[in-house]
Amino acid sequence: MGGGNKIKSVAVIGAGAAGAVTAAALKAEEVFDYIRVFERRESAGGTWIYDAAVQPNILVRPGALPAETDPPLEIPQHLPAITQPNEQERFSKTPIYSSLTTNVPEIAMSFSDIRFPYGPFAPHHIPRQYIENYFALHKTDSFLVLNTTVEDVSKLNHPSNDGSTQWKLTLRKHDALRNVDIWWEETFDALILANGHYSVPTIPQVKGLEEYIQKYPGRIIHSKTYRSPSIYKNNRVLIIGNSASGTDLSRELVSTAQLPVYQSRRSKIWWEGDSPPAGIEWKPVISEYLPNNGRILFEDGTYLDDIDTVIYCTGYKPSYPFWNAKKNGQPLWDDRKGQLVKSYWHTFFQEYSNLGIVGLPRVLTFRSFEYQAIALARLFANRNPVPLPPVSEQQAWADAREELTRREHRKFHDISWDDGETREWLQGFLKLSGLGTLTGQGRIPPPLTKEMIWAIENLKKYKPGGDDGRKDADGQRADNHGWVVVESRKRDVLGFI
Repeated sequence: MGGGNKIKSVAVIGAGAAGAVTAAALKAEEVFDYIRVFERRESAGGTWIYDAAVQPNILVRPGALPAETDPPLEIPQHLPAITQPNEQERFSKTPIYSSLTTNVPEIAMSFSDIRFPYGPFAPHHIPRQYIENYFALHKTDSFLVLNTTVEDVSKLNHPSNDGSTQWKLTLRKHDALRNVDIWWEETFDALILANGHYSVPTIPQVKGLEEYIQKYPGRIIHSKTYRSPSIYKNNRVLIIGNSASGTDLSRELVSTAQLPVYQSRRSKIWWEGDSPPAGIEWKPVISEYLPNNGRILFEDGTYLDDIDTVIYCTGYKPSYPFWNAKKNGQPLWDDRKGQLVKSYWHTFFQEYSNLGIVGLPRVLTFRSFEYQAIALARLFANRNPVPLPPVSEQQAWADAREELTRREHRKFHDISWDDGETREWLQGFLKLSGLGTLTGQGRIPPPLTKEMIWAIENLKKYKPGGDDGRKDADGQRADNHGWVVVESRKRDVLGFI
């Protein structure tokens, strides 16, 4: 495409895996004058940073949306400014527990230019170190602005008055030495959101739950604040949920909690058998909490008394408190639908040609971020060989996807593997990005190799059928997190992400 490149400065929000590969892709184009990666934590690593000392009382109101639990801060009237430190909960602590390992084989989780040091399912410190090293490897660590939170993103008219826009970022950096917050503004030609979506926990609304929480403080927690089974020794524990974290927590609590460990499930997961693992008892969905006596009722009419701890493993909701919907003309996220507003290909925005997002869909983590990052970098560098379709076609894609996912009872941003949807999605980025320049500027979307496909489809962290994995010579379970090679594929191969 001709016409030169108007985008000279790019901001990236978030220095996790998505931010790391986005910074590398932008740098590789060698066309941007100014690239900054804003990260609210003290180092790169994103959700893989381990916070050992975390307060278990960080609990959101049942049924509350992120806009209610994670509202924007009040910005000083005049900037730059220095204020007292913020005391509002910003959910910046991560959900990493001490025994956590990756759910995706490392060959599919690594970026194409360097592998994890080992796997296939690595302990959590490996991806954290990998992300930090990735910034150093590509010499993009100089782009990092740490301990800095983006508090507002507002659209501005470009000074050239040619109809294009810029993004004004209001930034807050905590100065620990002086114990103050420093506020200022910066303006960029383009913006990429890479801030992840594992920050604000979600707890469903259940009859009597709010009153139960008030009467029994500390009894209800979310898996975000869980770290180790040791503090639940001899506790009667109820786990809510049976996805990856619910499975991990229930199985490791068997070693310390009073047995059985109860696990409430809405539906069966593919790796579960016809009966629960030893030490675990399955329960249906909770119908009501009775604060007067502490009883927990279930949909089948059964109940539990004297439960010491209830751990909600019910996931997270995306939160974008920095997005100024009033100044930008529309919200970024639709809580009711659970999807980006007027997006395209889970990466681009119909109304904003200089805005992108990396890392949102539930799909092949890390590796898919690379495809998104390269496509956005190529687009912002004005080197994409194929233009994005007209807005009308982008909206037609969004409408068709909304109808498809509604019909199939899945989320808008969940991309399946088994029906070829993931490959079609990645192929779209390959087409948009094309090759780099003859002289080497620009990254190329990596191949989806046979080795990687085999690992995705055959290496499993959990053994299908409810067994925990390998056993030793005496027939005893050898490792709660032993991985296995399965002989047959199951529906929704990426369902554990």
